[in-house]
Amino acid sequence: MQRRNKPQKSKTTPYKSISYPIRINKYIANSGICSRRDADKLIQEGRIKVNDQVVTEMGMQIERKDEVKYNNKVISPQNFVYVLLNKPKDYISTMEDPENRRTVMDLVKNACDERIYPVGRLDRNTTGLLLLTNDGELSQKMTHPSYKIKKIYQVELDKPITTHHFEDIANGFELEDGPVQINDLAVLDSSKKTIGVQIHIGRNRIVRRIFEHFGYEVVKLDRTMYGPLTKKDLPRGNWRMLTDKEVILLKNLS
Repeated sequence: MQRRNKPQKSKTTPYKSISYPIRINKYIANSGICSRRDADKLIQEGRIKVNDQVVTEMGMQIERKDEVKYNNKVISPQNFVYVLLNKPKDYISTMEDPENRRTVMDLVKNACDERIYPVGRLDRNTTGLLLLTNDGELSQKMTHPSYKIKKIYQVELDKPITTHHFEDIANGFELEDGPVQINDLAVLDSSKKTIGVQIHIGRNRIVRRIFEHFGYEVVKLDRTMYGPLTKKDLPRGNWRMLTDKEVILLKNLS
């Protein structure tokens, strides 16, 4: 039976990003104009008006009734949305597909009115956690190598991993596109075919390529943790909104 793609019940309220009063640089950044730091520069340059008056106070608080202009054009903040999906197999992590294959957007089409985007990618046959949002600043943080966001995968191999290969992977090695350093590696069952991998590398198909390099075929690949986010109470194929606490955790990652 096909699962319904609906939010799971949570003890906390889904995250709501816009509440008033709001600091003016956050208001500008949430409008998609620039970052908060660059918003401060726009204020210093006299390019921001509130109720047709040039802003001079950096820490000014904006109320809902206020009209804010950038270069004499009215701007307004977006409502940021954060959707966590437990992706099933046979869905691709793109907005649309020229071959009309199923995409993750088919699963979250009823999640919100805002246009959201996948943060990074899981390939078609990989399952597990995928974040979708319209918060470009957070999306960049979650995918940029400098932030070293940790991801945990459960890998099922076609044959038992040898002690020698396990140690080689755990100690780090070279692929054609650079060095590979694993945060943690563990054998999860007596067959030695199920492996837990913790990495922060975000290169294309990196987990599959790690094991293919040593002559293994990855039969199943599931992302069980993404930064601080887990699959707890989120069945395969379902989605839910992030909570305030989860969004704050993501924004504070460094």
